[in-house]
Amino acid sequence: MTKQIVNFFELSELYNILFELKDILSFDINNYQNKKELSNALKDNKINFSNSIIIARSNENLLLNNDKLDKKNILFIDKLPIQFDKLMDKINVHLIQHQYNFKSKLNIKNYILNINSRTISKNNKELKLTEKEIDIILFLNENNMPQKIDILQSQIWKYSAKLETHTVETHVYRLRKKIKDNFNDENFITSSENGYFI
Repeated sequence: MTKQIVNFFELSELYNILFELKDILSFDINNYQNKKELSNALKDNKINFSNSIIIARSNENLLLNNDKLDKKNILFIDKLPIQFDKLMDKINVHLIQHQYNFKSKLNIKNYILNINSRTISKNNKELKLTEKEIDIILFLNENNMPQKIDILQSQIWKYSAKLETHTVETHVYRLRKKIKDNFNDENFITSSENGYFI
């Protein structure tokens, strides 16, 4: 699993302290020393908000007035200095909330996939999914090319010599049928001679 990233903005002192401890942290860290650095990173989409947050002082207009930023991605520190354990608690709670919120709403094609509730929805219709079905959708969505059965078998089922390829085909067939029956969509997962893709 990819580590989440904490981006410090104009908080070099805090960044430097955590940099000394980076090998034991459960997250990665970046430092943006000024508005120009952060503006360029935001403009160039160098900050991936699916797995990162920004920590800044609460009076920062660059963050408050930026259309690219969801305020849930920002942790404002009101008072400095701050006790180390309180800082770590704030960061960890914010990262957990961020990850939960991110997983609760992934847009895939015209659908919303909620990993937390294991549902996929479109136009006020909702379909309950199994954990394997979620894994299949996520894996196919992350890969831009069709995926063959043996790849699905090794990546989603972590390959078992006892697992037969028709097990994978059956899971994908059932998932495609559920989506067709509920949403009248035969093209959510497409099959070709090169494999399956979204």
